[in-house]
Amino acid sequence: MTTRPLIACLGAGRMGRGIAVAFAYAGHPVTMIDVKNRSAEDFAKLEADALGEVRTTLATLARLGLLTEADASTVMARVAVVPAAEHDAALSRADLVFEGVPEIVDLKREVLAAASRQVSRDTIIASTTSTILVDDLSGAIEHRERFLNVHWLNPAYLIPLVEVSPGAATDPAAVERVKGLLEGIGKVPVVCAATPGFIVPRIQALAMNEAARMVEEGVASAEEIDKAIRYGFGFRYAVLGLLEFIDWGGGDILYYASRYLEGALGSDRYRSPDVIARNMHEGRIGLRTGAGFLDYSGLDVEAYREQRLKAMVDMLRHFGLARPPVL
Repeated sequence: MTTRPLIACLGAGRMGRGIAVAFAYAGHPVTMIDVKNRSAEDFAKLEADALGEVRTTLATLARLGLLTEADASTVMARVAVVPAAEHDAALSRADLVFEGVPEIVDLKREVLAAASRQVSRDTIIASTTSTILVDDLSGAIEHRERFLNVHWLNPAYLIPLVEVSPGAATDPAAVERVKGLLEGIGKVPVVCAATPGFIVPRIQALAMNEAARMVEEGVASAEEIDKAIRYGFGFRYAVLGLLEFIDWGGGDILYYASRYLEGALGSDRYRSPDVIARNMHEGRIGLRTGAGFLDYSGLDVEAYREQRLKAMVDMLRHFGLARPPVL
């Protein structure tokens, strides 16, 4: 039997539970560690709540056909919750530790500092924070080279993407180890610089605010806007990345569209960044010129287009919108 790395989650809240499901599903033993000293009665309630949510999640996944009920019991047996009194012993056995306590800098630093004193020297420690930069936390860690941010998207057990953000002192080998572990459980890690909002929260904040603004302005109802997102915006970007889509249509189109929207709507929030104009003036327009944000040199463009279109057809089938021709 293959021995898989032991995962420890600091905190038994929503994020810890989601990560526990993701790793236990992939065969890893997972220990959620309560970081708050509680009475035996209060801990028993926390333990019941945490394990109950994990059990409910696995039951849902079983109903959705991802595993059988018997499989769910096997996965469930890999998850444990321990009280704060067992913090040190649990961490001493961990290969990778995820901190998932509330978004309070001092609390995170306290919890991370205590954990870094108990784990072995080669144990990687990661914060799952969605807002706090890695170097604002790393000063509390002993051996900062093994510390980084690893931001999961909810629900953590389903969404493939995980954003990995190393700090100034993070050893590149630690980043590669984390990426390997994530890929081993079916996740898709992306590495980004330590910057507010990482990648997805920064983009989605703009999109969500703009959608809300359109409701406020009476552009369309919430239902119609969400339908547009589901079957237009989201549909395309499930197949083509945002930058790939710029290249697909051409960066010059975005340049001129942005100028029009900025003037017509009277807001510089539609102004394109300098890189759009620079790419256009350098002839890096996209597929038409063989380069844009991505490099298409040596690529069979027609085969590439067909592959992307096939993925869109698969999306149509997923939504039940693929129809035969009327003959």
